Amino acid sequence: MTKRYYPMLVTDWEMPEMDGIALCKAVRNMQLDGYVYALLLTARDAKEHIIAGLDAGADDYLVKPVHEAELIARLSAGRRILALEHSLRVANQRNRILSITDALTGTYNRRYLMEQLPREFERCRRYAYPLSVLMCDLDHFKQVNDQRGHAAGDDVLQQFACRAQKLIRTNSDWMARYGGEEFLIVLPETTHDQGVIVAVTASFGVASTGLNGPDLTLSVETLIRAADESLYKSKLSGRNCSTGQEIGAVLALAALA
Repeated sequence: MTKRYYPMLVTDWEMPEMDGIALCKAVRNMQLDGYVYALLLTARDAKEHIIAGLDAGADDYLVKPVHEAELIARLSAGRRILALEHSLRVANQRNRILSITDALTGTYNRRYLMEQLPREFERCRRYAYPLSVLMCDLDHFKQVNDQRGHAAGDDVLQQFACRAQKLIRTNSDWMARYGGEEFLIVLPETTHDQGVIVAVTASFGVASTGLNGPDLTLSVETLIRAADESLYKSKLSGRNCSTGQEIGAVLALAALA
């Protein structure tokens, strides 16, 4: 069970080294890929024994000698319960994905951003990895909506998100819709110079920690604000460019003042 997930467990109560009660308790304390339906077999038929078996984590209880047809029927009932549990788990996962995903672009939404970025921030601080965030704004997006309609604007947002996600690392980088036509791209273990290379076309603001990760005085809010300020400078510089800053301890302290 520690090496491979099995959805059904049929165990005797009396066994050497570890009995069925201890096994059921151990299985219930393990982090597994899915639920395990446990069926306990025993010659003990007293009420207190049945209660002890169910309290230990068994889902069902059969007194020996076991009738084959009854055992098959109990296992069939277990399979139905497992199927329902799997459906519920899939539905919960689907709801979880919907709750953290922007419906239009398929990127993460702002809720996920504000939950996950602090975790990413602390991870980079703990392991002394640099972290870069890219604030992106689609230039003259209002003109697209005004001249071609909101359906065309939605298509532009979808196309941008699709292309941007193809150009970042699948297993580490991620992207969230910050609001309207603004997106934030999070690049763990990415230096400032590397972050500027990633930021091409449109208007980008890049903010990065130092090479050894976030300073103790630096906050997530300061990093996002620095990226937003850099984005504003890109706008003032004529758009379609990238502006960035690396935040060291001095800048972080100044932001707290």
